[in-house]
Amino acid sequence: MRNILVFAVCLLVSISTQAQDKATLSQSDKVGINWLTWEEAQVKMKEEPKGMFVDMYTSWCGWCKKMDSSTFQDKEVINYLNDNFYAVKFDAEQKETITYEGFEFKFVNSGRRGYHQLAHSMLNGRMGYPAFVYFNETMERIMISPGYKKADQIMTELEFAKSGKYKEMDLEQFKKSKA
Repeated sequence: MRNILVFAVCLLVSISTQAQDKATLSQSDKVGINWLTWEEAQVKMKEEPKGMFVDMYTSWCGWCKKMDSSTFQDKEVINYLNDNFYAVKFDAEQKETITYEGFEFKFVNSGRRGYHQLAHSMLNGRMGYPAFVYFNETMERIMISPGYKKADQIMTELEFAKSGKYKEMDLEQFKKSKA
């Protein structure tokens, strides 16, 4: 009888451990880019400065959605972004006011849809989507990169920004140096 009780306890512990392992595995499979808001990234930058990657998108942008379902699902892209940058998802048409560096950036009702002033400022007024803005750890803009990118293309840009090579050469020179 005692052996049966010990066996039953061991079996229950084993089943419980397997269920926990499966839950952990399925959670890690769902891990993606740790997207932050602009405000959350600014707080983190003050705590621990590092590069910032801003994904400028709109709700109606088909290529933005394609990047979300392909490029931003790539494990290498996910890991590199999460390890080396604060990744910000920024709706270029958001209505919320953002205060940054003592200035208020607001939504501007213009044209068919309007735009957010901070997006306009980050993109130098070139309001095409998707677009990516790279900043270094002191919030100096490194580059603006417009258009859809496959995983290998965005990885090259991320490595360029992270390596500091932008101080010595432009992106095209960096690409040639890697070839």
